[in-house]
Formats: sequence, structure tokens, C-alpha cells
Amino acid sequence: MQTAGESDTTRGAASAELRTAERAQRLQDIGKRRTYMGMAWRRFRHNKLAMIGAAIMIFMVVVALGADFISEYITHHAPSDQSLANAYLPIGSPDYILGSDDLGRDTLTRLVYGARMSLGIAGMSIIMAMTFGAAVGVIAGYYGRWADSLLMRFVDMMLSIPTLFLLLLVATLWSLGPWTLALVIAGVAWVTLSRLVRGEVMSIRNRDYIEAAAVVGASDWRIMSRHILPNAAPIMIVWASLTVPALILTEAALSFLGLGVQPPTPTWGNMLSNAQRVWSHSAALVILPGLAIYITVFAINLLGNGLRDALDPRLTD
Repeated sequence: MQTAGESDTTRGAASAELRTAERAQRLQDIGKRRTYMGMAWRRFRHNKLAMIGAAIMIFMVVVALGADFISEYITHHAPSDQSLANAYLPIGSPDYILGSDDLGRDTLTRLVYGARMSLGIAGMSIIMAMTFGAAVGVIAGYYGRWADSLLMRFVDMMLSIPTLFLLLLVATLWSLGPWTLALVIAGVAWVTLSRLVRGEVMSIRNRDYIEAAAVVGASDWRIMSRHILPNAAPIMIVWASLTVPALILTEAALSFLGLGVQPPTPTWGNMLSNAQRVWSHSAALVILPGLAIYITVFAINLLGNGLRDALDPRLTD
């Protein structure tokens, strides 16, 4: 039979064990909440401007993906449908919500299809640029020596070529469709990312967990793909979010000059190019595609700034 002192001691020990278990559970919960991506998401969602930019971009992407639905069930016009009797209709006209152009084509329909084309080209360009730029940067930063010298000298050569002149030369020599235009734009966009990734990889490759992976026999490919590239991903995401607006403007500029996607396929750039001839008849033909480009670029810049702040490892909650 336990004495009163032994009973108190037992209860005290049980209470101490319970408090220790509760403290361990709280620390575990805090650890789960304070993961890198969890902290980044909390910082991002508390940035109101970034959330506004994200909402606008989601809306733009949904509109671009739903262009066929909008054409069939809302505007009841295809982007190439012409009706000279309905040319230059103002905004708010029956059956033409945002008016019509010089050939009687519905402006809203062409805007949503232009969004699909402009955002699609920018999206394809950024994916190809990230793939090639990240590969070059990781290889140069991880292996160093002759691989780094060779690849970085090629990057220096690409950076020395005026981007706009190179794009104009290529677009003048060949007729560019959406895929080839995206490839050409990506071909001049990847060089800046490769330098950023190279610098990040050089700071990562000598860390303890990389050396430990090499000691246990992990291959170079596994180390680069499973350990280095995921740690360089935040800087790639930020670069992409800040580069997409430039790619949209590049596509719009080439289409405006008549060197991008050719009519009757609508893009915001060639809509502006067509509108410059007839702006005195309808200013909306200039304002609407220009406003679409402005809003999209502005929203992506807000989103990019928010991602840059959220993914900065030097920030804490």
C-alpha cells in the first residue's frame, strides 16, 4: 500500500510527464505550422496588393480558357465573323457588348481570344525559358570549371546581342506562328535566369546536406534534381513572375509591328495594330486591348512583388 507521500510523488511524476507530452505536441504543431512554404503562404495572403494581383490573373486565365464558352453562349459571335453593316458599333450596342471593329467583328470575342493567344504565348515562353535557363544554370553552378566557363561565355554572348533587334531579325526572316513565336521569345529570355540559378547553385552546392548526399553515393543527377533544384525554385518562381509581363509586352510589340501572330488570329498586339488605322472612327478599339495589356501586366507585377517578399528566406513571421 502506497503512503500519502508516495502517492503525491506518483501524481507529480504523472503530471510532469503530461506537461512534457503537451509541450512536445505544441512544439511539433509549431514546427508544422512554421514550414518554409507555410510561412511564405501566410506572408503572401497578408499582402493585399499581391492577393488582388492573383485574383485578377486568375480571372484573366479563366476568361482565356473559357473563350469558346463566351463566344458561344454570351457574345454569340466567332472571332472571325464579319458584318460590314455592323462596323464601328459603340460599346453597349445590341449583340455587341463592347462594340465592333472596322469589319464588324465583335470586340469582346476578339479580346477574350486575344487573351488566350497572348497569355498562351507568354506561358509557353516562360516554361521553355525556365526549363533551358535552369538546366544551364544548374550545370554551370554545380560542375564549375570548364563547364561553367563555356556556358557562361555563351550566356555573355547572348546578353551582348540587342534582344529587340534579334527578335525583329528572326520575325522578318520567317513567318512566326504561336509556337515558333513562343520559342523565339524564350530563346532570348532564358539567359538572365541561367545567371541567377548559377549563383544560387554555387551557394548551395557546398552545404552539409549536399556533401552528405554525395558521401552516401547519390549520383550527380539525383543531387541536382532532388536537393539543389528544389532549393533554387523560389528564385526561379520570382524571376518567372517578374518576367512574364515583359514577355506579354514583347509579344504585343511584335504583333503590333506585324511580325508576330498574323490576322485573322486575334492577339492584343495585332488588335492594337489594326486599331491604329481606324482609331478616329472608334477610340474603344485602341483603349480596350491596351487596357487589357495594362491590367494584365500590372496584376502580374503585383503578384511578382508579393511572391518575391513571401519567398524571401530572410523574412520571418
